[in-house]
Amino acid sequence: MNLIIQGLEVNNSDLRALAKLSQADGIERITGQAFRLTNAAHANDISEYCTQAELDFAFVNADLKLVDFKLIAMDMDSTLLAIESIDEIADMHDIKSQVAAITLQTMRGEISFEESLTRRTALLRGLHRDALQKVYDERVKLNPGAEKMLQQAKLAGLKTMVISGGFTFFTDRIKARLGFDFAAANVLEIEENRLTGKVVGEIIGRQGKAQVLNQIRDELGIKREQIIAMGDGANDLDMMTEAGISIAYHAKPIVRDHATYSIDYVGLDGVINLFK
Repeated sequence: MNLIIQGLEVNNSDLRALAKLSQADGIERITGQAFRLTNAAHANDISEYCTQAELDFAFVNADLKLVDFKLIAMDMDSTLLAIESIDEIADMHDIKSQVAAITLQTMRGEISFEESLTRRTALLRGLHRDALQKVYDERVKLNPGAEKMLQQAKLAGLKTMVISGGFTFFTDRIKARLGFDFAAANVLEIEENRLTGKVVGEIIGRQGKAQVLNQIRDELGIKREQIIAMGDGANDLDMMTEAGISIAYHAKPIVRDHATYSIDYVGLDGVINLFK
C-alpha cells in the first residue's frame, strides 16, 4: 500500500515521522501539497499524528489509478460548492437562521432529509424566483480544487455527475458551467414567478441519491467498483455505499466514519492525488 499525505502545508519533518511510523521505504512528491509514502504499513499512531498536524492521509492500493474508474459522482452543496444553496435562498427571505438550523440537523443525521427539505422549502413560500438567480450570480462559489478535479477526471476518461438534494435551478446551471455529464436534483414548484413552498414530484433524498447513481451506473454498463462517490452529509451515505470508493469531503463525523477516505484539509483536487 501507498500512504498518501496531503495538507495545506506539509513539512519534511512530518513526512519523515510518518514514513517511520508506517515503515515506508520511500517518499515521493505528487504535488506541492501531496506526497506518496511507498510500501507503507498501517499503524495506529498515524491517524492521531495527522490530526494534530492537520494533514489528510489515505492508504491506497499502489496499483489503483484514476483511469481504473469510469464515473465520479458528487453532492453539490458543501461538497462541490462552498455554500448550502437553500440557506442562501433563505437569506434572501430573511429566514436563514431558521433554515440553516434545520439543514444542520439533517447533516448530522438527526432528521430525515425528506422531512428536512419539506420543512425548509415550506419556509420559502412567496419568495420571487429572481432571488434564485441572485443567489447563483452572487453567492455560488466552488470549493477549492473543483475545476482541477473535474478536468483531471475527464482527461482520465471518467464521466462526471452531480447529485443534489438541492434544486435543479442550481444543478442545471452548474452542469452547463462545468460540463458535467449528468445532474439530478429536486424541482421547486413556482407559480406566477413565486415559490409555492413545495417540491414537484418525489424528493431526491438519501435513498433517491443512491437510486439515481445506480440508474446511471446501469445506463453506462459499469460496475460498482468503477465508481467514486463524494459527499459531506448524512443524506449522502446511501449514495456513497453504492460506490467502490467513497470520499468524505470536509464532512460530518457520521460520514467520515463510513467513507473509504476522508479529505478534511485540502481541496477537491486532493481526490485526484489519491490515484496518481
